[in-house]
Amino acid sequence: MKTGQEENGRASAVDDMVQHIRGLIRERGLTVGDVLPSEGELAVMFDASRNTVREAFRTLKAYGVAESRQKVGAVLTDQHQSAMRDLFSFAMDISIGAFRDIQGYRRLTEMNLFDLLAARVTAETLSELDALNERIRTAGSAEEASELDYQFHRLMVDAAGNRTLSETYGMLKPVITRLMLAGKSQRLVLETVAAEHADIVRALREGDRIAFVYHMDRHLDAGLEFIPSADTAKGAPAMTKRRREQRERDDG
Repeated sequence: MKTGQEENGRASAVDDMVQHIRGLIRERGLTVGDVLPSEGELAVMFDASRNTVREAFRTLKAYGVAESRQKVGAVLTDQHQSAMRDLFSFAMDISIGAFRDIQGYRRLTEMNLFDLLAARVTAETLSELDALNERIRTAGSAEEASELDYQFHRLMVDAAGNRTLSETYGMLKPVITRLMLAGKSQRLVLETVAAEHADIVRALREGDRIAFVYHMDRHLDAGLEFIPSADTAKGAPAMTKRRREQRERDDG
């Protein structure tokens, strides 16, 4: 019978191996679909027993980080992210509260992208943003327009070069695209969205931080008027009116 000290030692060895494997993933830049070294290779690499490596693999599988595939071995997966996406999609309905929560997150991220984008964004990326924007104008359905809208914003987030930010944004895709559906069946709305996107891209091209933040803030707030019961929320009609008046002043 094993003593508590022996059990603790084994658990510690497994935890250490999990950390070794995580470090290996980072060092090699491995991502979803990449194959991890075999049990034998990892045992030699980190001077550990195969049983310890096997237990470490079980831990990774339990967290949805890896899975075993026949004739391939242990492969990195995104099961945890998929579960989180499903959870967010199931748990959040479109409401004023949900809208403000998600758009609040997007404000914290997208409105603060300027410095990263100014240093990293390329002419090619700006052209891709322009192309996506033109496709929004001619989208054949609200669902297509919503997907293109998401792709536009995801491209900016990815261009910032922060992997954690990109992964988090990806996890929230079901909720973000659901919010983006609001009003997309109206042609005038598609034209307005495209015009707001164009303002954001123009600010990036011109290196204008103030304009970028201003246009992004206004854009992220614009969908509130299409959320059910938004017209009864305190202050919502006034905000919508101010946005219309501001758009008219800008266009004039």
